[in-house]
Amino acid sequence: MPTVVEDGEFRFVVYANDHPPPHVHAKFGGTEVRINLDGGTLMEDLAGGKRRSLLEAYLRHADKIREAWHAFHGGGE
Repeated sequence: MPTVVEDGEFRFVVYANDHPPPHVHAKFGGTEVRINLDGGTLMEDLAGGKRRSLLEAYLRHADKIREAWHAFHGGGE
């Protein structure tokens, strides 16, 4: 489970044997949610006040995260 990037408390992970749709696992403080790479939306509800800061961190690194997905899965699928 390679960590693609860390940004503060957030760690973004792409699994090599994962499934479509293209997404990244965001881990922080004992929580894990997925972010859809086609649109940058959360795939699960996120309680608490981390939604905005998580998505801001994701957007700072979206290109690198997308490149990692393509490296593992090819073509985005």
